Amino acid sequence: MSTTPTRQYQDTKVDVKLVLCALWIAMLFVFAYVDIFGFYRADVLDAALDGKVATTEFPVNQTFLTFTLIYILPPTLMVVLSLILKPRVNRIVNIVVSLLYMITIVVSVIGEEWAYYILGSAIEVLILITIARSAWNWPPPAARQFVEALTD
Repeated sequence: MSTTPTRQYQDTKVDVKLVLCALWIAMLFVFAYVDIFGFYRADVLDAALDGKVATTEFPVNQTFLTFTLIYILPPTLMVVLSLILKPRVNRIVNIVVSLLYMITIVVSVIGEEWAYYILGSAIEVLILITIARSAWNWPPPAARQFVEALTD
């Protein structure tokens, strides 16, 4: 009887910057799809066709769309900023932006009755918590060098 040895795969360490970048991309995908799926709802579609935002009296005009773009720019820019900012600034910006967006998402779900929206918002918040936690736990330079020395 022969046994086949089990393969041992080496787990590679992923840089914090790449993790943060990927998490921002994932959050933006969920964010976009929740909004896209909303157009399958009659109330959202009817309001959009009437030039309004569903469940509010906000008219969809240049001002509204400009502020909507301004709202979505920070997480969009975080995809790139997570890769290019210096660690200290990167850590602070990721924590602050993720916490601010968590607040806006939690506020936006108040009174919502559609399960897909609540679930999507919960996933967005979980991703944002993971971003804040990853940035918060960013290893300081000395600790990183010590850990690398131990794992070599």
